[in-house]
Amino acid sequence: MQFLTSSIGRKILMAITGLCLVLFVMIHLVGNTTIYGWIPGGVNAYAHHLHAFPPIVWIFRAVMLAIVTVHIGYGIQLTIENRGGRPQQYAVKATQKATFASENMIWTGLLLLVFIVYHMLHFTAKVIPGMQLVTDAEGTVNVFAMIVSGFQNFFVSFIYVAAMVTLFLHLSHGIQSFFQTIGWNNDRTLPVIVKAGTLVALVLFLGYVAIPLTIFAGILKG
Repeated sequence: MQFLTSSIGRKILMAITGLCLVLFVMIHLVGNTTIYGWIPGGVNAYAHHLHAFPPIVWIFRAVMLAIVTVHIGYGIQLTIENRGGRPQQYAVKATQKATFASENMIWTGLLLLVFIVYHMLHFTAKVIPGMQLVTDAEGTVNVFAMIVSGFQNFFVSFIYVAAMVTLFLHLSHGIQSFFQTIGWNNDRTLPVIVKAGTLVALVLFLGYVAIPLTIFAGILKG
């Protein structure tokens, strides 16, 4: 329990849960790209196999919810504690290497939480209006048609692109923070880690925004 109450312990848990979330974002993107049809049956086949065992899906969702809760909860707690320990707001700012992304991690994290809720309401609960819910004789939703119809709406596509900009900012600093927290960086490796983290964040950003943008532009059609 002392591990959880110490600042270092909570930062390590944040780093580990953050790594889990980055891996999820990567795997999720690979799954999303099946909309381009690089597997037989495309995104419809991917969605069907993904939800073939509902109990496993719900267990996975529960685990991810726990990971997100720990990551955000400790993130808020540590941010409040850090700011509370600075009663005089720095006569001279000590964090000279600070960036916009590093100084706004708490806000980009909270915005991503709001987006996750919206995303679940959109494509999981299917309660956001404007989607075409085509079903076959067995009642299975045509996921491809659902996604295409959803992103043909300008405001929906704008929300997703804005959310991915937020994700890019969060990951561009978060990835390098993981190595710093674990103690795997030094003055020699830090520039490489910073560039690698930014590159990974950029690739994920481009991969995710490509889907709504190609659909909205009419390149990817139903």
